[in-house]
Amino acid sequence: MKTSIKYILKNVFILTVLLSVISCSTESTTSFSEDDIKVSLRDVGHHLLLINKDSTSVVKPVVAIDKFKYQLAFENSLAIHPDSLVNQIKTSFKKLDLSQYYLVEVVQCEAQEVAYSYQMNENVEKGIVPCRGRQLKEACYFVTVRFTETSEPNQTDSKLLYLLGVAVLLLLAFIIYKRRSKVPLNENDGNFSVIGLFKFYPEQNKLVRQATEINLSKKECELLALFVERPNQIIKRDELSKKVWEDQGVIVGRSLDTYISKLRKILKDDDSIKLSNIHGVGYKLEVKK
Repeated sequence: MKTSIKYILKNVFILTVLLSVISCSTESTTSFSEDDIKVSLRDVGHHLLLINKDSTSVVKPVVAIDKFKYQLAFENSLAIHPDSLVNQIKTSFKKLDLSQYYLVEVVQCEAQEVAYSYQMNENVEKGIVPCRGRQLKEACYFVTVRFTETSEPNQTDSKLLYLLGVAVLLLLAFIIYKRRSKVPLNENDGNFSVIGLFKFYPEQNKLVRQATEINLSKKECELLALFVERPNQIIKRDELSKKVWEDQGVIVGRSLDTYISKLRKILKDDDSIKLSNIHGVGYKLEVKK
């Protein structure tokens, strides 16, 4: 029993550590800061200008339009080739391990119309308009990037992992409790005597039959201990009274008969033992061999 409990607790500890590692690794691979995003977008803008052979104009400060949407703008007009834009954003985002789920739009400054857009779902492009091979002629453009998947869903996943871990711990604790209550004693729990189908533990005031535990009162235990020491022998009433009551300075009346009756009720389900009354003499614990 002790070995099995140690084994379960060991596995509980291992499971807890694994859940912590998984949740931490999930957060670290998906979380990113606004500063990282701005640095990456400025890197994109820098390379787009170099493709246009423009090494003098500047990339305007990246603006956060809302929580997950950012705008990249330029000082001068430029031509944008979709292939270059797609590849450069992918490359720059990978440098800082940013999310690979985002929507990109190239917007004309004056008309505020989307000249080109695409969505990236973990390195898989979707919904490109127009075709990637067509270059956008030189004009004033700004680029917006909206992240379609952030660290928040993964934080939810982490919470679910923690809840799963807690549920597993509670389940294992319940199993341990049930096993301990179902099989409270075994042969290594101390000295015991076998009485029919029962195991008698005098030091713990208990009788155990299979998985059923019966708590005895102190007097019931003392009486039963006397009978167990001398099975199939008559023990006189005076001797039982003296050892259980009078030696402790207690005057006994009908107490002996009352406790004998209680023991009979406890032992009645086992046909191999019987607590008999020897009229006028005493009692005998009859044990079939």
